[in-house]
Amino acid sequence: MLIGYARVSTADQNLDLQRDALRKAGCERIFEEKKSGKASTTRPEFDAALAFLRPEDILVVWKLDRLGRSLVEMMRTLDTLRKDGVRFQSLTEHFDSDTAHGRFALQMHGAMAEYFLDLNRERTMEGLKAALARGKKGGRRKKLTDADLAAARAMLKEQTISVADIAKRLGITRQTFYQYFPAARRQAGGS
Repeated sequence: MLIGYARVSTADQNLDLQRDALRKAGCERIFEEKKSGKASTTRPEFDAALAFLRPEDILVVWKLDRLGRSLVEMMRTLDTLRKDGVRFQSLTEHFDSDTAHGRFALQMHGAMAEYFLDLNRERTMEGLKAALARGKKGGRRKKLTDADLAAARAMLKEQTISVADIAKRLGITRQTFYQYFPAARRQAGGS
């Protein structure tokens, strides 16, 4: 049985591309989640997919990096699958763990991906250091200004305007709104 696993890193991203490719490949069951692929991040749907797999099944992903961001983690997962009698396929790179060539290509591709990820991290850190030396603070700009925050507080006090409406007026998602106002989530009952 072909079992698919699809993952995007953020809630703003869409799973449709991966889902469509996995269905086209013949996956009978697809596990999906919106979670970071960092090695330290727990991925409950990935764990559920691994638990669901039986010998002779094939775990299929759209792209190799859906397994994780660490070569060690990917290779550990692939080795566990192999020991359990489960094959692995990556649709984009056309990797198949059932062949010696496929296993070799997986290792080489994983090593290259980790290498380029490390290079990107190094360049980012150097860029942040250079910006800091010029007096610039790094990081993402805040989505809401102080005026936006004041307006949001006023709308929250009204209690007749929903969080969804407030977020829409501010041009942000509800999730972003709750990052600024976590108490509003608790008052809404954790939605």
